[in-house]
Order: sequence, then structure tokens, then C-alpha cells
Amino acid sequence: MTATLAADTAATTSARSRGFVPALEGMRGMAALGVLLTHVAFQTGATSTPVLGRIWERFDMAVAVFFALSGFLLWRPHAQAARGLGTAPPTGNYLRHRAARILPAYWMVVGAVLVLLPGASDTAGLRVWASNLALLQVFVPLTLTDGLTQMWSLSVEVAFYLVLPVLALAVVRLRGKSARWRVPAVLGLALVSLSWNFLPVPTPDAIHADNWLPAYLPWFAAGILLAELVDDVHPLSLWRRIAGNQLLMWTVALIAFLLSSTDFGGPAGLTRAEPWQYAAKMALGAIIGFGLLAPLVLGDRKHRWLESSAAATLGRWSYGIFLWHLAVLSIVFPVFGILPFQGNFVHVLVLTVAITLPVAAASYALVEEPTRKLARRMDRRKSERKIAAVEEPEPVLPGVPDPVGIGATRVG
Repeated sequence: MTATLAADTAATTSARSRGFVPALEGMRGMAALGVLLTHVAFQTGATSTPVLGRIWERFDMAVAVFFALSGFLLWRPHAQAARGLGTAPPTGNYLRHRAARILPAYWMVVGAVLVLLPGASDTAGLRVWASNLALLQVFVPLTLTDGLTQMWSLSVEVAFYLVLPVLALAVVRLRGKSARWRVPAVLGLALVSLSWNFLPVPTPDAIHADNWLPAYLPWFAAGILLAELVDDVHPLSLWRRIAGNQLLMWTVALIAFLLSSTDFGGPAGLTRAEPWQYAAKMALGAIIGFGLLAPLVLGDRKHRWLESSAAATLGRWSYGIFLWHLAVLSIVFPVFGILPFQGNFVHVLVLTVAITLPVAAASYALVEEPTRKLARRMDRRKSERKIAAVEEPEPVLPGVPDPVGIGATRVG
């Protein structure tokens, strides 16, 4: 019994001590390449290949990994605060950092695509510009345009950023001893969200509510659940060992991925799925996201490839890879004289990766990292102003004695 408690405490302490988990950065890079791969497979016609084509097509489940990562990283401060292990960031700071992380690089891509890419610029009216710049493509009909169609998932992710403070407020009373109810609350949210695609949600023509945030909450909830578990000292060591077992969890994730590649996870191609298929895909995506990330966060073993410098570099460039790869893919076909949907999957994949990576590296170095540093400097300046205001001497009015002493410093 003592050994079990000691192991439990050691695992919890290890997890708490790692504010930054290098393997997660590597996993983010792999997810970005997965999204790139599935788009190359579609536009070269590789998804029509028997059996294997369904596998290439279902690499879109990499989005589930992205969403689960966001759920874990952004929810963890709230989970820690509920257990007295830290404080959640002020909403204003949180939103500023999210905006600095997402918008500048994204706006640069939108501007470049809508001005320079022929297939997009020819149809880029005011509505297309406005909806894309505001990340409202999933709400405005016919505004997902060439080179930017992948941005539907970014629209969903930004919606999650905006909703997250509301979700945190909804469970703010579940703190201290009551924090044990946070995991059931997260599971309840995920299960209820699976019913979204069965609801008759009214939408404009060419808009589908299954592309809205409520449909994808199970994928975010997978990461939120992980954030609640990593610092929770109450779960039995058995469950921690199960979730931290890489071989087991990655096998479960692989089985879920293969199931999602069948009609159980939706029909092939762009055919709309039945509501039950959408629900199944969301459930399988949540299992994939949780299964791939849990061993990285809860396990104690090293993950050499995901923690390597190459994987870390891909992780840093992952947002740029996601943003630019479809624009690059649109250029690869005409520049290299390759016809879309006529094969050459490997050739186009290599060319797209080879061109996208340096573009993503430039995006990171010239736009993403400078804007993140700017946001951090703004935080420091704000903190310095608060400290200065607190330490400012209390003014002494003429004729009024100072009970503490002239020039005493305020500390509260």
C-alpha cells in the first residue's frame, strides 16, 4: 500500500514538475504533417485507392489531436487552480496571448492567398475577405475558398478559445475537495455533445452545423480530461498506469483510427455522413486524441523521437505548416506540370513538404515568435505598472496627520 502511494505521488510530482512537455510539441508537428498528408492524398486522387485510400483520407483525424492538445494546454491552468497548485491567467491576458498566437500569421496567409492565388483571388469579394479575416467561414455560405479550406478547423478552435473562460466559470465552484467532480463534469460535457448532430439546428444554405464548435467539443474534452487527471492525486494508481501505458493507449488509438476509416466513421469522399456516423467519428476522434496524448503526459518513459530536436522543430513550425500547406499544394500542381486527381501521390507529397517547411519556418521566425514575444512584453509592462501603483506612496493631505509615518509605502 505504501509503495503504491509512493508511486502515485512520484508520478503526480513528475507530471506537475513538467510545465512544458517536449513530447507534446513533437506530437503537434506529427499532427500538422498528418493534415498535410490527407490533403495531398485527396488532391492527387490517392483517397480513391481501395482500402488504403480510406486510411489516407482518415488522416484528417490529426485535427482531433490538435483540438485535444488545445484542450489540455489551455485548460490545465484552470485544473491546477482548482487544486490549489497555481492560478489561472486573467481572461484579458489569456485572450491577448491567443490573439497574438493565431491572428497575425493567419491574416498574412489570408492576404497572400486572396491576392496572389488565382483560384482564390478570382472569387475574393468583400464577403469572402470579411468572413476569412474574422474566421467566420463556417457560418457564412460559400466563403471557404481555394488555399484556405482547411481554416474551418481554425474557426472552430478560435470559437473554443472564446468559450473556454465560460466553461471555466461554469465549474469554478468545483475546487478543493469538490475538484473530484470536475472529471465527471468533463465526461458529461463530452457525452452530451455527441448528440449535437442529431439536433435540427437551422442553418443557411451550404452551411452545416456539424462544422460548429458543439460538434467537436468531445475532441477538446479529451484534452480537458487529461488536464484534470494529470494533477489529480485521487485517481487509483491502476488507472494512472493504464492511461500512461504507451503500448496500450497507442494500440487503442490505432484501433479507433482504423474503425474511423470504415463506414462507421463516415462515408468515403465528401459525401455527408449520417448523424450517427458523425457521432461515432467524434467519439473515435476523442479516443484517438486522448490515447495518443495520455502516455506523453501521464507516463514516465522517454519518447525519444517526439522529444528529438527534429520533432521539436516540426512542432514549432506546425502552425505555419497548417496555414500554408494548401496554398503550397495549389501551386505545386501547375508549377511542376502535375494534373490534380491523376496520381503522383508520393511525388506531390515530397514536393509539398519540401516547400511548406521553409515557408513555415519563415512564418515562425518572422511573424509568430515576434508577436508572442510582444504579448509577453505587454504582460510584463502591465505587471510592472501594477507593482508601481501598489508601491506608490499614499498621498498625505495638508493638515491631516499621517498615522503611519510620512512617506509610508502602501502594501495593500
